Amino acid sequence: MSDQNDELMFSDELATDSEKEKECSSHLSVRQWKVLIVDDEKEVHDITTLVLKNFSYDGKELHFLHAYSGAEARQVIEQHPDTAVILLDVVMESNNSGLEFVKYVRNVICNPFARIILRTGQPGQAPEERVIVEYDINDYKEKTELSSQKLFTVMVSSLRTYRDMLVIEANRKGLKRIIDASANLFELRSLKQLASGVLTQLISILHFDQDAIVLNNAGIAATDCGSGKIQVLAATGRFEEMIGENGDTNLPENVCADLKKAVSEKKSLYYPDRYVGYFQSDVGSEIVIYCEGWSELGELNKYLIEIFCTNVHVAFENSYLNAELEDTQKEIIYTLGEIAEARSEETGLHVKRVSEYSVLFGEKYGLRPVQLEILRLAAPMHDVGKVAIPDDILNNPGQLSVDDFETMKNHAEIGHVLLGTSSRKIMRAAAIIAMQHHERYDGTGYPKGLQGEEIHIFARITAVADVFDALCSDRVYRKAYNMSKIMDYFKGERGKHFDPELVRIFLDNINEFIKVKNRLSNKES
Repeated sequence: MSDQNDELMFSDELATDSEKEKECSSHLSVRQWKVLIVDDEKEVHDITTLVLKNFSYDGKELHFLHAYSGAEARQVIEQHPDTAVILLDVVMESNNSGLEFVKYVRNVICNPFARIILRTGQPGQAPEERVIVEYDINDYKEKTELSSQKLFTVMVSSLRTYRDMLVIEANRKGLKRIIDASANLFELRSLKQLASGVLTQLISILHFDQDAIVLNNAGIAATDCGSGKIQVLAATGRFEEMIGENGDTNLPENVCADLKKAVSEKKSLYYPDRYVGYFQSDVGSEIVIYCEGWSELGELNKYLIEIFCTNVHVAFENSYLNAELEDTQKEIIYTLGEIAEARSEETGLHVKRVSEYSVLFGEKYGLRPVQLEILRLAAPMHDVGKVAIPDDILNNPGQLSVDDFETMKNHAEIGHVLLGTSSRKIMRAAAIIAMQHHERYDGTGYPKGLQGEEIHIFARITAVADVFDALCSDRVYRKAYNMSKIMDYFKGERGKHFDPELVRIFLDNINEFIKVKNRLSNKES
């Protein structure tokens, strides 16, 4: 670079003060704009920092970064991708060092945000018309025209553009996150899953901008249990250990006060350091979300939260409706199963225990969650065909005659006929279970004499669950077995009546099955 640089820069006011920029802390405040000075003359760095040392824009001061060659500038920009303005010389270690650096910033590291101001003392090396057309720079200045006032103007213009571009990009990213988050939320069917998902996505949305970083983030989603008490559905951070607990007694007093205020006023509350979201379904159920941990909730974040929460409200509404439909469906299913069991003078809890045993078997066997849920709802209908069997056969306390036993066996095919006309997955699964749960692993069962894995896994599981519960219970023709006798029975029927792998699972996890039995029994045993 030419030695005349001092005369060319700030031509109307030469520097008289030799004060140098002080070293900045390695931990930068977010309240600073990063400015990268790229020039091979140290005096250019000193003069620029001197002229701009008291400059601030939008409440933020400048933090200067320095590079004395194009190669060094590449290293600096990689370490500081959030650089706002680059004051760039053209001629350094080579005639085109500055222009090559521009290509690197825009095309290699793909940084479209940094404002690049080309400053040259040798305009012949980089004619303005060619440079403006061929390179993605934002301003071109000859050093002879760059007074301190013009440098001030250029900085204000550049920083304003940089800030506005970041706001636009933040909006774009925030809205994309809202779209992604909303899609995720509508896939979550359980209310607890949904509450957890909302917290995760909400915290994620608040991360997108430096002024909205969630520090020590914490959040909680709670619901009104119907008696005025708050139950914690999902939580993060310092509230995580409270999931499932009563929020009235375990939450910090100030948090509980915020939640109750939102419920009382039936609206969401916005504070500089926290957000309390309120949602109410058409059936009257209420959800309150509490998030905290940032120093300032800006207008952009508030706007994004409001958009997101519009979708959250719909998701919660769908979740409540889905839960209501599922509860109704389960009630109908259990009622169907209990009707059959009630006719044979057996406890209605039998079908619920068989359902729970079957799910436990399925989990240990490795069935997928969707299969487990189908099995949970289908297993209770295994004996629905008994509704067509005469009472005197169902409740016969002695051994059935050959003809009566043949009549009893018909309940498997009757159940299949009753359930098999539906196209719903649960009803189709129930039809298979009804037909096959009396098949035996060795092929000696009924009604088809299926063998081994010809029998659907749902039916193999339900068969073990059904017999286990039957042996645990008093029946009209015998008393309940004790647990030792039950285990001996299953050991003897391994590979004969029952799938040997399911018998292994049963014996290895007998205590878990006993817990389910005790939980769903009329008396502890």
